[in-house]
Parts: sequence; structure tokens; C-alpha cells
Amino acid sequence: MDDKALLDLLRAVDEEGYDFVTVTPETHRRVLARRGSAPARDLRDVFGWSVAFEDGVLPVRVEDALRRSGMVAREGTRWRSLVRISRLAGGLFLHSAYPTDDADSVFLGPDSYRFADFLAAALPPLPRAARIVDIGAGAGVGGLVAAGVRPEARIVLTDVNPLALRFARVNAAHAGVAVEAVEGSGLAAVKGAFDVALANPPFIMDPAARAYRDGGDLHGARLSLDWALEAARRVEPGGAVLLYTGSAIVAGRDGLRDALEQSLPAAGCMMAYREIDPDIFGEQLDQPGYEEVERIAAVGAVIRRRQANGRSAA
Repeated sequence: MDDKALLDLLRAVDEEGYDFVTVTPETHRRVLARRGSAPARDLRDVFGWSVAFEDGVLPVRVEDALRRSGMVAREGTRWRSLVRISRLAGGLFLHSAYPTDDADSVFLGPDSYRFADFLAAALPPLPRAARIVDIGAGAGVGGLVAAGVRPEARIVLTDVNPLALRFARVNAAHAGVAVEAVEGSGLAAVKGAFDVALANPPFIMDPAARAYRDGGDLHGARLSLDWALEAARRVEPGGAVLLYTGSAIVAGRDGLRDALEQSLPAAGCMMAYREIDPDIFGEQLDQPGYEEVERIAAVGAVIRRRQANGRSAA
């Protein structure tokens, strides 16, 4: 894959005035079902809805960059882009084409927009943000939104998926943001101190164990809990962990919240926790393992590590 070609692709579609908001996979499926087998008509069809296109549909500069990038596949007499492009917080982000079935798929969707809004509200009050780590960065949404809110910060992006880091680097270059990309699980490969950790972990129980989707046990909350606690133990005194995720509600109880409240005091941390959206991805309740779950809530946690004197940061 040619990173320069991908950057040229982003620049070319941006100059064409491209705009697209990525929806949930279920909504995407329904929209495509209405369309039938019609070929793509424009940039939004090709790079938003992942519809196969015929020769001559794309502007010459866009088509040239896409072909040079290698992110296009032949499909009968048509072609299909292997990347999607979405606009979020004013910027463009490369991520994987629909459907995201591959093990190394790079996902961006409605949770990414909620995550961005959560960060935009939670970051400004923090007293320090010299170094910010985006754990499991995916396409880089968290880190790049953080860079816009706290321009003084040095941004570190981590992910276990090399393709995610590649897309994130290109997205950062297009946004004009310098980032350090680190391959590894959680914070294992991150060296040195940091003031803020961001996380939007996978939170679905996925039988295929796809890295971008599988949140493990606790009805999908295990990875969210593990990342939050790891970051809480490592963040500098007076620093913060900003966690956006989904949590399964069983018999009125939020198991992730209960587990965090039980574990964080031992790490010297306090938490402000709230539901951002009470009911997301309802179709997931039909899947095995969700028989006891009454809803999945989008939640946000601001975890603050006390300073060395025992006080919480202002």
C-alpha cells in the first residue's frame, strides 16, 4: 500500500468537496438493499456507501490516486474501493470499506462521532495535556480530535493492527498533525510518561474475535475495563483517563461501572461516569450471549488520578 497515494487520495476528494457521515452497519445494509445492483454514481457512492463503480465515474485525479494506492479491487466489470472516507469533526478519515468482515478491518462509525463529542467536552477542563495517548486508536479519531482541542499536546497513537496505524498516520498527515504511532496491545509498547489517555475500546462479544469489534467477556466490557485500569495505573499523578465505550445493562445494572467503581480507588483514582446514549446497537441483543442484556448504553468515564499530595487535580 502506498501511503503517499492514500494521502493524495484524501487531498483529492477533499478538494472535490466530498462529505459523508458513516452510519451503523445495519443502516448501511438497509440503504444498499434499497439500491439493488445499480453502480456508483459519484464520490459518496464509491467512498461512502462502498458501491462498485465503472470506469470514468471518478475524477481523473481521484481515480489515479486510488489506483496507485492499491486499495481497489476488480469486481466483474466494475471496481470497488477497499477504503471508505468519512468526515468527522471537520476532517476526513480513511477507514475500511463496508462490510468490515476482515480480521484487520479499521472501523469508524456512529460511536466515533459520539467519542469525538465526548472528548471535545472532557479535554478542555483538564489542567495538563502535554502528552496524550490514544489507546487502540483505529483510524486515529481520538488522537486527532484531541490535537484540535489541545494543540499543545504531543499525540501518541497505539493499535495492535498495523493497517489501523497506517490509516491513522495518513489521516494525521492530511490533518497536519504530527503523531507518534506505536504498534502493540493496550499501553504495552508505550514508553515514558503521559498526562492523558483516551480510549474507545471494542465492546461487542464477537464470535469471530475481530480485533476492532471483540470486547471480550463481561458482556463485551472486559477490554474497556482492562484498558481503563491499565491507563489509570500509568497516567501521571493529576492526569486523566477518558473512556468512551458501550456497556451492557443487565437487570438495571451497569457491570462496567460497578467494576470500575470497585477497582479504581486502589489505583488512587476518582471517576465521573455517565450514560451518553441509553440504547445503541439494539440488533446485537438477538445474538448469542446477550440473552440477559436489556440494552447496551453508550457511556463516558472521566477518571482522574490523584496528585502525589493525595488531592485530585483541579
